[in-house]
Formats: sequence, C-alpha cells, structure tokens
Amino acid sequence: MSFLAVLTGDFRRGVSHPRQVLEDADDDENEDEKSLMINIREAESRDAPAILELYRQLVRPVAPDLAIDVRPERIEQIRRDPHNFLWVIESDQEVLGTVFVTLCLDPMYSQQPYAVLENFVIHEPHRTKGYGALLMRHAEDFCYRADCSKIMLQSHGSRLQAHGFFEAQGFSAANKKAFVKYRSQMERE
Repeated sequence: MSFLAVLTGDFRRGVSHPRQVLEDADDDENEDEKSLMINIREAESRDAPAILELYRQLVRPVAPDLAIDVRPERIEQIRRDPHNFLWVIESDQEVLGTVFVTLCLDPMYSQQPYAVLENFVIHEPHRTKGYGALLMRHAEDFCYRADCSKIMLQSHGSRLQAHGFFEAQGFSAANKKAFVKYRSQMERE
C-alpha cells in the first residue's frame, strides 16, 4: 500500500481505545474511571493551549524556551499538509499528550518515505500510566501503514527516563548518532 492511500483513511483522524488496554493502569481505580475512553485523534486548532503547555513541559527541564508559540492556524496548516501529522491523546476531553510525525520523501527506497517523530510528550501527572506507549503505538502503526522504511526521533541527551521509554518501544540509539544545529547557531553576520 502506498503511503498516500494511508493519508486519506480514517487512521489519520484517530482511534479510540478503552482505558483497560493501558498496560500500567492502576488496579485500584474505580469502575467509572476504567470505563473512560482514551481517544487518539488529529489535533485541532482548539488544542493549541494544551499543546503549548505540553511543549513547555517538554523543554523546561533542559532549555527553558519562552519563544514557544503554538498557534491555532499553524495546527490547521499541519492538518491540511499531506506529509505532516499532529496527534493528541485524550481522556474525558482532556489532552494528555501529543506527538508530531513528518513523512519525508526519500529517493533511496523507491516510493518508501521515512518518518521523523518529534515533540513526543505526555502531561507530567499522566506519565508512566501507559498513555505514552499507546500514543507511540499509534504513531508507529501509522508509519508502518504508510510503508515507512524507518522512524527517526531525537531526545535530549539528559533525558535518561525518556531514553529508557523509547528503547522499551523498540527504538535504538546504537546505530545512528543525531546532530542538531539550531537557528540561533545559523545566524550570519
């Protein structure tokens, strides 16, 4: 299946999961909480404030960035782009996390794209409860259905807990080393 066929399907819009599928959900939760649905869907402009807070949580420990500016119109632009995907995971209409995936055209493997996964973050009080694994599984399933040759992601060198999470999801840092040059380092005189 070509990745363009995937982009037009329901998978882009999202999927719902019963809360019980979460691997690390607490056993002593009450039955009402267990019946809540977990929904993974494409982000909408109304999600901008929640995504902004998640991005602040993502960068705060390593490089506080006051310039983070999540705009509703940018989210809508991403929604219209056939190669970019911004998803949120929510429960009871509360955004718990987000992930951004870009499908990159690649001349190396015929028609196969590769994926770059960025800005993966789960709201701090909801970490280690299985939401991250569910959101990552959604992104990985999407990339598989899009026939991606690989998924690449970067994580700050000091985020050891995140590295452990990514490794538990099957990612490896053994084969490649990432290099980054930020815009501030590209400025010309």
